[in-house]
Amino acid sequence: MEQTINEQPATQTIMTDPPVAAQDDRGAETFETLLEESLNTKKLQTDAVVQGRVIQITSDYVIVDVGYKSEGQIPIEEFKDLEGTISVNVGDKVDVYVEEWENENGMMVLSKDKADKMRVWDIVSKVYEEDGVIQGKIISKIKGGLVVDIGLKAFLPGSQIDLHPVRDLDRMIGQTFDFKILKLSKKRGNIVLSRRVLLEKERESLRAETIKKLEEGAVLKGIVKNITDYGAFIDLGGIDGLLHVTDISWGRIGSPRDCFNIGDTVEVKVLSFDRENQRVALGYKQLRPNPWDDVPRKYPAGTRVTGKVVNITNYGAFVELEEGVEGLIHISEMSWTKKIKHPSQLLTIGDVIEAVVLDVDTVKKRISLGLKQLEPNPWTVIEEKYPVGTVVEGKIKNITDFGIFIGLDEGIDGLVHISDISWTQKIKHPGEIYRKGDMVKAVVLSIDKENERFSLSIKHLEPDPWDEVPHKYRRGQVITGTVTNVTDFGIFLEIEEGVEGLVHISEISEDKAQNLKELVRVGEPLEVLIISIDKRNRKIGLSLRELKHAQEEQEVKEFLAQQNSESASATIGDVVQASDKIPEPGAPDSASEDAAKKEA
Repeated sequence: MEQTINEQPATQTIMTDPPVAAQDDRGAETFETLLEESLNTKKLQTDAVVQGRVIQITSDYVIVDVGYKSEGQIPIEEFKDLEGTISVNVGDKVDVYVEEWENENGMMVLSKDKADKMRVWDIVSKVYEEDGVIQGKIISKIKGGLVVDIGLKAFLPGSQIDLHPVRDLDRMIGQTFDFKILKLSKKRGNIVLSRRVLLEKERESLRAETIKKLEEGAVLKGIVKNITDYGAFIDLGGIDGLLHVTDISWGRIGSPRDCFNIGDTVEVKVLSFDRENQRVALGYKQLRPNPWDDVPRKYPAGTRVTGKVVNITNYGAFVELEEGVEGLIHISEMSWTKKIKHPSQLLTIGDVIEAVVLDVDTVKKRISLGLKQLEPNPWTVIEEKYPVGTVVEGKIKNITDFGIFIGLDEGIDGLVHISDISWTQKIKHPGEIYRKGDMVKAVVLSIDKENERFSLSIKHLEPDPWDEVPHKYRRGQVITGTVTNVTDFGIFLEIEEGVEGLVHISEISEDKAQNLKELVRVGEPLEVLIISIDKRNRKIGLSLRELKHAQEEQEVKEFLAQQNSESASATIGDVVQASDKIPEPGAPDSASEDAAKKEA
């Protein structure tokens, strides 16, 4: 039963009709005696509500006659409404509360406000006793809950406001609701209300109706009750369903809070319903077409598209083409020539860019995009512009342990491997000769378009001195070279610029204990005999020992020729070629020569 403060008061009202004189059997009482007794009786009923009649209205008071020997006055403020208008007229009957029958000025002390409150207390008490419902208006917020005006001020605890905690209490101020009275103490002036009790009853009623409608595929309307990082809880009417973040949008969203607010009314689709555990899974995006259904038609390979960069990783950038459709630009597809270490060097989240569709995988829902394909591939024309053998010039862009990179106009770097820097010079690191930024010339050795490799050579700018070595020198030839290095295993001689030979220690002398550094010094000339030429491995074997043997045999032949009166004389080369000690061309080298090669 719902009650409002407009109902008639339940408090007993004392009527104020004038006393009537009466004669008893004794006939001794007079009218004055009876009147005095009547007034004395009324005096006993203070703290009560009586009915009186308005006989005068002044600027400050309303004068009320309650049938006593003196009238009572009530402050006029108690008769003003919210707009300040006086809501009483002379002659009106009103209920008033008697505080004192006679004060020091001989006037009755009355109150309309207290009479109203007593009347409301009667109504509230009756509602509480009958387990009814009372209507009230939320007027303010206090610690722990809200203050509600039900004719009297009542307390609404925060836990009893709604089915779920309400974070923004201010938005409820000024609203009118039905309430249940949980506690009532007239003595303490304490009233505790609950709205949640009524909502729970209503929820149970709705729950039964909602469960009848719940089935997979059903489309229902609900109210957003709570939002978390993983989804939103939707009140379908007595039962809550979870709308997971992955089922809110076909596209990328940062948080469910970006899409919904608590209290929003939304239309959702039932994805599943576990009747045993009363769990409902909902979908929001499922009410809209899946954009991937149309992707193969809208984005075939080769299509030029526009999208917004929504995420950047170490391996690439994700571009949103439309809601629910994203493509990946792999870092390898960002530039033909630049060495991109991280996509953030070129792109920023929020950038709107153009790209080219490279591939579409509808099963895995993946689109591969390319950024570099917006421009022609310089590698498709590089071979025509720089055929093998072309001399190019560029600035050194980088120096590594294995070579130097030379930049060309097209943004393509060519590599000069350390082995292609010099024909003859032994280089441990290219930094010994070159610095970053140096301008150098080189010859194109090869171009690998598929693997995007451009090989250059500096040494090929000049002829290989070893090309002429087999024509200029022969086994058995006596030559003079300059000592360039003396080691424990032999002596290195420069035969000509860029061409060196080795006199292995085994080819020095028959005396193996000889100290080579005492025998020769760097920079001194030394006459030797060529015993081998290996063009492939760029090695020339030299010998002092064989030179000495050849000279000795020459001397013997010359002596014998004199004895036999021979007119012809043999050359040292003839002697050497005739000697069994010098191996024939193609014959295996001696152990000493093998050792010399190994140590060289």
